[in-house]
Amino acid sequence: MPLPDTAPPSAPVIDAVVFDLGGVLVDWNPRYLYRQLFSDDVAGMEWFLAEVCSPAWNAAQDAGRSWDEAVDEAIARHPDQAARIRAYRDRWIETLGEALAPTVQLLDELRDGDCRLYALTNWSGETFPHALERYPFLGWFDGIVVSGQERLAKPDPAIFLLLMERHDLRAERTVFIDDMAYNVEAAARLGMRAIHFRDAAQLRRDLARLGVAPLATAPTP
Repeated sequence: MPLPDTAPPSAPVIDAVVFDLGGVLVDWNPRYLYRQLFSDDVAGMEWFLAEVCSPAWNAAQDAGRSWDEAVDEAIARHPDQAARIRAYRDRWIETLGEALAPTVQLLDELRDGDCRLYALTNWSGETFPHALERYPFLGWFDGIVVSGQERLAKPDPAIFLLLMERHDLRAERTVFIDDMAYNVEAAARLGMRAIHFRDAAQLRRDLARLGVAPLATAPTP
C-alpha cells in the first residue's frame, strides 16, 4: 500500500526509525564467495545455493542454530560437497559486500533529527561481530536486535515485540524499513509504520511524507 503524500494531521509523531540491515544498508550475497569456488560453473553454484546451503539452511543460523550444527547437517546430506559447505562458515566474511552508500548517507542525515535509530536484523549471532568490525555506521544505532542472538527471527511477531519492549518503542510512533515484503507486512500488522525498501531515493520520499525530520523539511527528489 503506497504511503500518503503527507502524514495526516492526526497521525502520531514518529520518534523512532528501525532499519533492516541486509539489502537495505549492507550488500550481502553468498555468491561473492561461491563464484570463486565454482569458477565458471554458474549452474553448479546455483544448484549448491538452492539445494545444499540453501536460503532456508542459512535462515536456521539466523534463528540461532550454531554453525557447527549447520555444517554437520549439510555434510551429512551432501558429503561430496564437504569442502564447499565448510567454506560457507570458514570464509563467511567473503560473502559480505560493500555498504549501500546512498542508504548509509540517509541514515547519517537522520542522526541530526529527533528520532531514535535502531536496527532489527536476521543475522547469525556468530557472524554478526564481523559486520560490526566491517561497517562503522553500525555504531550509530541506539540499539540493534540480532535474530541469532535472540533465537527469534523476522517475520515472527515475537522479535518485533521484543524490540519494542527492550527499547520502549510505541508501534504507532515507529517506522520499520525492510526489503522483504513479508517482514514489512508483519510489522504493519503490529501497528508500525512499515516501509518496503526498494532504494534510498524512494525511502527518502517515504520518510519525508511521514514527517520524519530532518527529511520532512528537505527537498525530495
